[in-house]
Amino acid sequence: MSAVTSPHASHDWPTTLGALRASGHRHRSVGSEVRQNLHARLRSGEERFPGVVGFDTTVLPQLERALLAGHDVLLVGRHGQGRSRLLRAVAALLDEWTPAVAGCAVNDHPYAPVCPACREAAAEAGEDLPVVWRHRTERYNEKLCTPDTSVGDLIGDIDPVRLADGYPLSDPRAVHYGLVPRTNRGVVGVNELPELAAQLQVALLDVLEEREAHVRGHTLRLPLDVLVLATANPENPTRRGRIVAPLRDRFGAHVRTHYPEDPDAEAALIRQEARVDDGPDVPDHLMEIAARFVRLVRESPSVDERCGVSTRLGTDAVETAAASAARRGALTGEEHPVARVCDLEPAVDTLRDRVEFEAGEEERGREILTHLLRRATLDTFRNLLGDAELGELTGVFTGGATVASGPLVSSATLLDRLGPVPELAELTSRVRTPAADGDGSAEHDRGHTAAAVEFALEGLYLNRQLSRDTAHDGVVYRL
Repeated sequence: MSAVTSPHASHDWPTTLGALRASGHRHRSVGSEVRQNLHARLRSGEERFPGVVGFDTTVLPQLERALLAGHDVLLVGRHGQGRSRLLRAVAALLDEWTPAVAGCAVNDHPYAPVCPACREAAAEAGEDLPVVWRHRTERYNEKLCTPDTSVGDLIGDIDPVRLADGYPLSDPRAVHYGLVPRTNRGVVGVNELPELAAQLQVALLDVLEEREAHVRGHTLRLPLDVLVLATANPENPTRRGRIVAPLRDRFGAHVRTHYPEDPDAEAALIRQEARVDDGPDVPDHLMEIAARFVRLVRESPSVDERCGVSTRLGTDAVETAAASAARRGALTGEEHPVARVCDLEPAVDTLRDRVEFEAGEEERGREILTHLLRRATLDTFRNLLGDAELGELTGVFTGGATVASGPLVSSATLLDRLGPVPELAELTSRVRTPAADGDGSAEHDRGHTAAAVEFALEGLYLNRQLSRDTAHDGVVYRL
């Protein structure tokens, strides 16, 4: 049966078991769905894992081989490496729509019901067994493991309400199913698996090995059809436990993730994830500064490398810069503010408590991050403007002239203080991208020109071609 692209068309599909058989529908296991759909995307060249950046030649080939082999997968890596996004991307490889027994708590396929209630209903209704259609988004469930997670949460337990309603303990209908059985014929994502207590990890053994769920007080066995994907942090210093050896062995593939390997991939990820589309423009050179900043923080000997530094640090820095520009626009009346280098600096104060510093370095946190942000700005300046002719810009400062800037200096004011500089158009074109074209208004253009100018001034200062004094509301550049 061909896939249907619109949920509104689902009412035309078979609604009984007999009609489903007559349609020619074929039952496929979850592993077969994922394998065949992934294989089709590989052959067609279609993007297999939309939104996943920086893993094309490393993580994704390993993950694809694991899925084609039908393996459950353990993604091993530090926080902020996109493991949760990978889990959800795999779920997108399921068939878009699939039939299920109407009202079934464990998503049974009408051809092969496994729960006692559905088997009973199938015996009574026969070919008139009601059928509903589930979208693939309903066939993915994710659990973040926490210390209070119970076996009942994952597998199931006796429901006291049903006992009170008169169901005896021996009746399977007295069971309330947990997350794993309820994701039957789907993908289960288990985030931070080592955080589960050992006895809870053991409860997952039968699911991965025998594809069965055993519920306390019952000999009930459910032959589940699930693909299990889990994540783990290899060096989490706050966690004393580990994945128990038998459970670790049940995962057919262990795939190591990593942070983006080059600044361009990091910047692309920050651009993708930062929520700045409906606010002030954030030029690409700020994205690159944020990406280089995150990488420098990761590499700093003052930062505990076991904890890792998430790309979210750069994303939040960019969002803070956009917020700073929005604040400037509200206070100065600037209608189309554009984020500038000065708008990145406030992010240091909001981010420093999120970085795990080595013992003895905590008190220097702000100083360390400020230094690394300036290094990132200088590296970006050298990358984008290192060979640019900026003599006319530095010539503005001859004779003792100064230019003040800061988070509350509007773009128009900054450019007025700078005065006419013929090379500004070339400078702006070197750091401006087509995405910054906006509405083409003069104020929008001034905003991007001011952003380029301030970037160049800060780069010249960090390159020791200008001096800079700190003022109460910003900075003052001079020779």
